[in-house]
Amino acid sequence: MQVRRKDVQTVEMQMGPMIDMVFLLLVFFMVTAKPVKQESDLSMALPGTAAQEEALEIPDEQQLAILADGTIVLNELPVAASSDVDMPQLFSILRRFKQSADASKSEALVTIAADDKSRHQRIVDVLNVCARAEIRGVTFTNTEADE
Repeated sequence: MQVRRKDVQTVEMQMGPMIDMVFLLLVFFMVTAKPVKQESDLSMALPGTAAQEEALEIPDEQQLAILADGTIVLNELPVAASSDVDMPQLFSILRRFKQSADASKSEALVTIAADDKSRHQRIVDVLNVCARAEIRGVTFTNTEADE
């Protein structure tokens, strides 16, 4: 009896297309990848404000009272006599108030309560001090409503 041999075919793996595919993937990932920026190349600027040890309470507005005799009272503290036209103490307080309001990004507000018997020139003097301190938010209030 005659034994037939089966034709055994050997399976070979084609290496050429596989190498081509690997190179195509390599090129694809190289083109699409972004270069990583080194940490030392990052530029940054920190704000220049100094930290405070205690929290400060800044009032929303300053209360100015003009008395009948011409005395200027700021938050129940007399700051200018009737003869003082330039009012340097009031100017320095309002200037610091304006600077602190600018630092906290809020508006500096001043409310003026003038006595009915006070001179108009004294009110104009106070408005001039507010203008020199660059305070734009000035309002008037009625003194009778406060009592």
